[in-house]
Formats: sequence, C-alpha cells, structure tokens
Amino acid sequence: MTSLMPPEWAPQDWLWVGFPHLAEEWPGWLEPAQEQMAAFASAVAESGQQVRLLVRDEANEARARQLVSSKVTLERRVYGDVWLRDTGPLVVFGPDGAPIARRFAFNGWGEKYLMPGDQAIGAELARDAGLRVTAIPMILEGGAVDGDGTGLVATTEQCLLNPNRNPHLTREQIEAELAEHLGFTRVLWLGDGLINDHTDGHVDNLARFVGPNRLVVPEATGKNDPNAAIYDDAAARAAKAGVEVVRIPSPGLLIRDGVVEPASYVNFAITSHLVVVPTFGSPHDAEGVAAIAALFPDRACLGLPGEAVLAGGGGFHCASQQMPAAPAP
Repeated sequence: MTSLMPPEWAPQDWLWVGFPHLAEEWPGWLEPAQEQMAAFASAVAESGQQVRLLVRDEANEARARQLVSSKVTLERRVYGDVWLRDTGPLVVFGPDGAPIARRFAFNGWGEKYLMPGDQAIGAELARDAGLRVTAIPMILEGGAVDGDGTGLVATTEQCLLNPNRNPHLTREQIEAELAEHLGFTRVLWLGDGLINDHTDGHVDNLARFVGPNRLVVPEATGKNDPNAAIYDDAAARAAKAGVEVVRIPSPGLLIRDGVVEPASYVNFAITSHLVVVPTFGSPHDAEGVAAIAALFPDRACLGLPGEAVLAGGGGFHCASQQMPAAPAP
C-alpha cells in the first residue's frame, strides 16, 4: 500500500469549517444556519482543537466574529458553498509518513450546484497548509466515502456509480482509483442514500465507521420513516460483507415545506476531543445523541441544533474537513 487516508477518529491537527454566506442557497435560513455553524465551530474550538472557519468576505467575517468563540480562527477565502467535506483536501500519509493532499475533480455534485471557488478551494487550503497536492481526474466528493483506517471504505452505488460523476469508469475501475489514491483496498458497496439527499446519496448521511470494521447504520423510528428500506438494505449489505453493524435511531419522518428532509444523526463530526451530532427537533434527538455517545467513550459527545444547516443541504460533517496529524514515528 503506497498511501492511506486515516479514519476520522485518528489524531487531528485542526478542523476546517465553512461559514454560510449565500442567501440564495439558504432561503429564509441564512442567519440561523450561520448561528448553528458558529455554534459547531465554537464547541470544537472550546474543546481544545484548532478550528479554521472559512468566511467569504468582510461582511461575512464581521458576522462570524459576532457569533464565534474567540478561540476560533477566521480565514477569508473564496468558496461557493460551505461543504468542505466535499470540496476540501483529502489527506493521506505515504509509507514515509509524509502527508499528501489528494484533490479529486469536483463538478458540483453532478453539475447541480456549480459555484465559483468550489473547484479551487481544496488545493488552496492544502497548499497553504504546506501540503503537496496531487490532482486526480476522477470526480469524487469526500462525503461519498468513509474509511475505517484498515483499507476498508464504505460508499453508495447511487453516488459513485451515478452517470453524472464518472460515466467512463466501471465499478472495478473506481475501486482501483480508490485503492491507488486513498489506500482503500476493500470497498463496501451500499445501495441508495437517503431520500432527497442533494448529493445523490452520500454515505456520510447513511452509514459511518466508528472503529475498524464497525459501521453505524440508522434504524427506522415509526412506521412512516421514509428511509426504512434504505437503512435495512445498507445494514444487510454490510453484515453480508462481514462488517459489524451497530443500529442507532433515525430522526424519523421530518418534513419541511411539504418535502421529506434527509435528516440523519450519522452526519456527526468526529473531532479530537468531541463528537458533534446534528439534532432536528425530532422526538428521537436525545436517544440518537445518546446512542452515538455510547460508541465514543474516549470523547465527549454533544448534540447541537442542525435543522437550519440541513436547509442548505447538509450537516456538520458535510461542512467540515479535518487535517489529520502525522502518524507517530
């Protein structure tokens, strides 16, 4: 293996977080989304980890400074939307322990949301962090893959096999690309992502690794849970592949403006000292946070409101990207 992307629970040097700034992307929700993202950034910074909050311009910076802890560092950058999990750098470590930033091609989630800056921000952040950057022609968003640190990665067929990403690549060729550039030598192919997920079914809203070969998958709450069959299919596929599956509650049916929301507690962010779980005003929020807390006895676990962030299309995990610390010699 020439390189490997560490799991999210590995030591981190800092966390990049995006700050909402485009009113048209958050109609009626911009200010509360800013407040919720600021609360997320502040919680991580107050836990003792460095946070670099990206802000778009002077007005954006002033608004952020009003909201965040003094321990949060603000960086003015050109970016379209806040989803740094997808547009930020993916860092791997080579056999010598040197960090390398992989910058896969980005096409606005299948050319649905193309915004100035999103194609360049990943390489810019990596270079400013002193990382060597390698550009990969394959289109891939960070939220589409989740690894366990042993070479095993989970993804969804809905996203990686979607013709709006890499129609010229077969399943086997995609697996080869993941192995070569991220060190993922075993691929757990799940099926569809959540209903109405803007990303075409990113795995970080469906299932997450919480340890080597240990995967968290939601379980339907209530007979009207719109994703019940999707959850069960993901759990069955993982179990069939020999992966240990842990089921946690889902938020259940949540509707906004007549549309089913892709709300998920598994869009939690794992940071050095803290796991932050989005909550949605669901009756199942407390049990969802408690279930995740039980999986991370070495970290504090905090539930924070994320319904305004979700209005823009994602959650705290989607809006952040960690800079992993170099492995011990």
